[in-house]
Amino acid sequence: MAQETILHASCVAVDGRGVLIRGASGSGKSRLSIELMAWGARLVSDDRVRITRRGDMLHAEAPAPISGLIEARGMGLLRAPACSADIACIVDLDRPETERLPPWHKETLLGVVLPLLHNPGIPHFAASLLLYLREGRYE
Repeated sequence: MAQETILHASCVAVDGRGVLIRGASGSGKSRLSIELMAWGARLVSDDRVRITRRGDMLHAEAPAPISGLIEARGMGLLRAPACSADIACIVDLDRPETERLPPWHKETLLGVVLPLLHNPGIPHFAASLLLYLREGRYE
């Protein structure tokens, strides 16, 4: 039987690699998702994300009632084509990143260890995250 959970988060994908964006209400999950989508990412899900473990990977998709919808504050619910994706990393908007060159942070979700990125609070975070999803991080 597959392990599954639904998280209060947003998720977008670049080339099939998903980023799970979490944080408190109003922390900017949807804003970061929309900014990444403006740079070419595709919507997986906004507000709630269904996560299913498949072997050593976690797969993300939208619950049916909200598939293809994303909240834009001050505009309402916007339509966007939805996809599903394997999760490549987690972004935690509630945890500030204070290091210029931070160590790798990790988190275990449904028994799978994933890279965890903290919020650096920089204007080019979305662009940097997009590059990370496409090309990875140098060690």
